[in-house]
Amino acid sequence: MSARIGRRQLLQTGAAATLAANASPLAARSDDVPQKPWNVLYVISDQHQAACMGVEGHPQAITPNMDSLARRGVRFASCYTQNPICTPSRVSILTGQYCHNHGYYGLCGPPPPVDLPSVLQHFRRNGYRTGVFGKVHTPDEPTNWLAGHCDRIGDACSYHGENGGVSKEFGGYLDALGLRDKEDCARLPEFPGNQQHEGRPSNLPYRHCIEGWTVSETIRFLDESGDRPFFVQASLSRPHECYTPDRKFWDMYPDDLALPVTIHNSAAHRPPHFQAMVEGLKTHEWLIEPKTFEAGSRRVWRAYLACITQVDFALGELLSYLQRTGKDTNTIVVYGSDHGAYSGTFGVPEKAPGICSEAVCRVPMIWYVPGVTEKGLVSRQLVENIDITPTLVSLCNLPPIETTDGHDLTPVLKGEDKPVREVAVTENVWSKALRWGPWRFVNYPRALFGSDVGELYNLDDDPNETKNLYHSPAAQTMVAECRRLLLEWLILSTRYATVWPAPSGLPQSQSARWAPDCKESNQVGIEDRIRRHRLNYI
Repeated sequence: MSARIGRRQLLQTGAAATLAANASPLAARSDDVPQKPWNVLYVISDQHQAACMGVEGHPQAITPNMDSLARRGVRFASCYTQNPICTPSRVSILTGQYCHNHGYYGLCGPPPPVDLPSVLQHFRRNGYRTGVFGKVHTPDEPTNWLAGHCDRIGDACSYHGENGGVSKEFGGYLDALGLRDKEDCARLPEFPGNQQHEGRPSNLPYRHCIEGWTVSETIRFLDESGDRPFFVQASLSRPHECYTPDRKFWDMYPDDLALPVTIHNSAAHRPPHFQAMVEGLKTHEWLIEPKTFEAGSRRVWRAYLACITQVDFALGELLSYLQRTGKDTNTIVVYGSDHGAYSGTFGVPEKAPGICSEAVCRVPMIWYVPGVTEKGLVSRQLVENIDITPTLVSLCNLPPIETTDGHDLTPVLKGEDKPVREVAVTENVWSKALRWGPWRFVNYPRALFGSDVGELYNLDDDPNETKNLYHSPAAQTMVAECRRLLLEWLILSTRYATVWPAPSGLPQSQSARWAPDCKESNQVGIEDRIRRHRLNYI
């Protein structure tokens, strides 16, 4: 096949045609307004770059189920994550809070306080059966926080490196089938280490990989729920590395698949830590032959796209279940991701330093609400992942969660085209990325690099972020305005802890800040990371 083969041509191949034929059945259903309480199916993937969907116009990505769901419902084309790494992003989604309010910025840390509210807890307290399955990825172990929030937790992963990177539950499932030695989502067993930047077909069949297991456990939970309303999160591990899709999805993409057009872009205008990541990929020691930069990068890009197609297939299985059981008429379906990824885009291997680019900060968000969503609507209003929680609460007519920072998107789902917010922000401990109008602005304090470093791009004129205008004399007014907007956002959105009582008539919870003591964000930890030049996550 030609390296310039398009998605439409790929869909004519046997495997892809079969996948397309099994695309979301929701498109064939009527829009009857449900008489029963709403159910909620929230499907979250890990590290899905928003641009990599057919419905986004991507020429390579094969995503028929996501595309069909978007045609049936509403796609938000300007949705942004709160944090560019997994754990803090997921805490933000579940709580509806910004990182500077819930206190998590790192991949690990102590478990949240048991009274940190979550959308799962709220729905359970209001009569719903709640569950989470797959790569849950909340601080410490998910059960330390979410055990009292869910009727069932089926976590597939281990976050401390033991047990080969998988949970005892999922590992035991593989052991019973004699497949443990083939598991290669958490690690590549033929190579030392756990997070190799490589791509190859999986040794484990889809039905028994993390996605297949997550779908099966989610469906089992839904079957057991009977007529009781449910809220379930199916957390799919991919397209996060290891980049090991099932062979049938790998084979949907050609051996000579074209690489991202930005892979050889100069990084001279980027901050020092971004430049270091680009240089690191150029000298990366590949593990599979041929070990050239081009060949290795193509394996990763092919596997990344194939992992997205695998996630799409898993989404399709869940949608088919809803249709088959008649639950589709009163189930809200949301698809999204915790953050995006580079995976070779801009010549950067993974997601760090994620704060810098749309590739990581902009995430997919698709909603389908029978009888409510405007069919095929593409909203370009700025929204954030924290908007998921208050919107679900509103749609299901539950009491509001007083501690959320997000906005109710229900009016937009119904077709209203009014601004949701003025800016969208992705934050690390020190670095903050602002989206406003056509502008992408990234603020770094001088102490981080020892000099005045920042980023400013006009994405309307420069979608591939090739011209950093931060030091341009003509752009200084815009730099100042972006910095003002960021400062005001931080001041107005922070929920400060205080010994003063709440103002008369204001619930006490609105004056409290749920912020555990997290070592990732204290001053000593930050200064230590700076000394060791570990700047990607601050």
